[in-house]
Amino acid sequence: MSPTPDDLALVARTAPRTAGRRGFLTAAIAGGAVLGLGGLLTACGSSGGSGGAGGSGGSAPAGGGSSPDQKSVKQGGDDYATVIEKMKGFGADAAPGVYPRTLRHAMGETVIPARPTRVVVLDTGELDNVVALGIQPVGVVHTDGSKSLPSYLKDKAGSPAAVGTINSLNLEAIAALKPDLILGSQLRAQDQYTQLSKIAPTVFSLRPGYPWKQNFLLNASAFGLEAEAKAQLDAYQASAAAIGAKLGDKRPTITPLRFMPGRTRLYAELSFIGTILTDVPLPQPEIERVRELAVEVSPEQIDKADADWIFYGVYGSPSSTNQDAVLGGALWKTLGAVKSGQARPVSDETWFLGLGVMAANAVLADLKGFVAPGS
Repeated sequence: MSPTPDDLALVARTAPRTAGRRGFLTAAIAGGAVLGLGGLLTACGSSGGSGGAGGSGGSAPAGGGSSPDQKSVKQGGDDYATVIEKMKGFGADAAPGVYPRTLRHAMGETVIPARPTRVVVLDTGELDNVVALGIQPVGVVHTDGSKSLPSYLKDKAGSPAAVGTINSLNLEAIAALKPDLILGSQLRAQDQYTQLSKIAPTVFSLRPGYPWKQNFLLNASAFGLEAEAKAQLDAYQASAAAIGAKLGDKRPTITPLRFMPGRTRLYAELSFIGTILTDVPLPQPEIERVRELAVEVSPEQIDKADADWIFYGVYGSPSSTNQDAVLGGALWKTLGAVKSGQARPVSDETWFLGLGVMAANAVLADLKGFVAPGS
């Protein structure tokens, strides 16, 4: 089922707070990184699998998530806005490389006795994060749209074993790998947290999606690699700023459009791609300037997607979406971006599913090549 306001309120009530202190996340992000835009929701629960909200997977995914309806997307805005604040106390106080260390996270505190060497990741963002830190996980889950590693990570991720899908964890397979760390999120796998914690130290962010920078730092803290993560975020931010500087005052409007089974979405401020557009910054059409994950449109409303540039992705098989019908329709051909040759397909696994710094850098490379060549 889709998450209700009560589900979202539960996150606010259960998230730990550390009063009177600034966590390492606050200090690491301050001074450059633009925060707080973008987010993702998924359906609540699945039989024998992980529930909650996140940024990828799902039989009828939403924003890379598991099919919230439009009502739940609209209701998510107020709760999304508090996530960054709640994460300020997350992380560890131990010096880099010092173990044991205690990590504060969405489910409380977890002691990590030694630097992990066998990590299982439960979502695409955590996969991106550990690979960015030079760590090859021993176990991964896949999205329901693809049962293979994202192509942009294959060369660096090694050969991790599959341990189910984002929405259906295989706890037995996870345990068989004898991990010493499990990384995931509360809104993905809260119901499995106790069982996972019995297998290995488990650290959860609040949710995948727009707090991807904070999630990266939290994941890095488990390995004592906070400085390395911050350096990568700083480099990402510099790349985003360079694109903005190249454009000057000529900032084209951008629509991130996604075709999904049963729905078509224009991604808005509370999405992973929304944070990247904000960081450049690149404006979006007015319909997308909302503190929501996305705005859904019907094929008959595809003209609402018009912008200087339209970048569109498709989740899973195009045949399970209305992509072909829309792109072959008469209305699509009337859009200004289409007429000018500025409606382009992009990789769904980076633009909408990546949820980490490596995917963000890939998106920046796409944007640079299209809208700011030479930057």
